[in-house]
Amino acid sequence: MYLFLLVLVVGSCVGFQGWRTLLNNFAVEEVGLDGLGMGIVQSVREVPGFLTLLAIYVILILREHRLAALSVVIMGMGVALAGLLPTLSGLVFTTLVMSFGFHYFEAMNQSLTLQYFDHAEAPLVFGRMRSVNALANVMVGGAIYVMAKFMGYAEMLAVLGGVAVAAGLWALTRDPSRQDLPPQRKAMSLKGKYWLFYGLTFLGGARRQIFVAFAVFLLVKKFGFTIQHVTILFVVNNVLNYFISPYIGRSINRYGERWVLSLEYATLAFVFLGYAYTESGMVAALLYVADNIFFNFSMGIRTFYQKIADPRDIASGMTMGSTINHIAAVVVPVMGGLVWISNYQAVFLAAAGMSLVSLALAQMIPGQLEKRQQQG
Repeated sequence: MYLFLLVLVVGSCVGFQGWRTLLNNFAVEEVGLDGLGMGIVQSVREVPGFLTLLAIYVILILREHRLAALSVVIMGMGVALAGLLPTLSGLVFTTLVMSFGFHYFEAMNQSLTLQYFDHAEAPLVFGRMRSVNALANVMVGGAIYVMAKFMGYAEMLAVLGGVAVAAGLWALTRDPSRQDLPPQRKAMSLKGKYWLFYGLTFLGGARRQIFVAFAVFLLVKKFGFTIQHVTILFVVNNVLNYFISPYIGRSINRYGERWVLSLEYATLAFVFLGYAYTESGMVAALLYVADNIFFNFSMGIRTFYQKIADPRDIASGMTMGSTINHIAAVVVPVMGGLVWISNYQAVFLAAAGMSLVSLALAQMIPGQLEKRQQQG
C-alpha cells in the first residue's frame, strides 16, 4: 500500500503542481482574467471538494484503491485539456474535471493511510508523503522553468497531465489491499462526538482557500511576478518542505496535535497580516514560503481524528471532512474576489481572524490524547 500510494502521490503532484504553477500566469496572460474571474475559477475548483461525500457511495461499486487510481487518471485528463481551452468557460470546465480527480484521490489517500497504518505510523507516513510530494514539486518546477523557454501553455499542461494519467493507469493494474482490516461504514454520517474535527476542518478550508486563490495572485497582480519568478518560489518552498515535512510527523508523535496545530494557527495569523500590509514583493514572497511550510502542520487534524474515531468511521470521516472543508471553500473565492475589487487587504485580514479562531479551538484537543502519544 505504501508503494501504491507513493506512485499515485507523485503522479497527482506532477499534474496538480504543474496546473497550479501555470494557472495564474495562464489566466492573466492567455485568458485575461481579473480578480473576480480568478475567484470564479477557484470557487468552481472547490465544488468537487464539496461533493467528495459522494465518494462514500462510489466505493459501494469500486474499492477504495481502485477509486484512488481512477481519480488520478481523471485529474491528469483535466490538466492536459486546460491549455486547449483558453477561455473563462473552458478554464471552468477543465478545472472541474481536474478537481474531481484531485479531491477524490485526496480523500481516498487519507482514508487508506489512516486504515493501513497505526497511530504511530500514520503521522510518519503523512510526513514522508509530503516530503516526496515536495521533491516531485521541485522536479516539476525545474521542468516548467526549462519547458517555458520552448513550449506554450498548452504543450506544458499536456505533458504534466500526461504524467498523472500514466501513474493512475499503472495503479489500476495493482491490488495492494488487505482483507483483515475493519470494514468501513459506507454511508454518510455526521456525529456530534467529532465536532472539534469538523470545526477545525471547516476553518482550515476557508482559510486555505484565501491562500490558494489570492496569495500567488497578489504576487502576480501587485508585485509583477513572472512565471519564472513563481516557479522559483515554488521550488524554494518544496526544497524546504522536503526536509521539514518528516520532522512535522515526528513532532506530532512527540508533542501531540494540540501543540503542533497551535503553532500553525498562531504563525498563520501573522502571515496573513503580513499579506495585508506589506508593500515589498520580497516580504510577500517570504510570507508565502512560511505559509507553505506551516500548512503541512494541518496533518495533525487527520491524525487527531484517527485517535478519536471508531476504526469503521475512517472512510466516511475523511469524505465528510473533505466536504466540510469545502463548504466555505465553494463561496470564499468568489466573495473574496468581490471584496478584492474594493479592498484586497480585507481578504487577508479575514484569514487572520480565522487563524485566531482555529487557535482557540485547538486548545480544546484533549490533553490526555497528547500524553498517550508521548508515552507511545
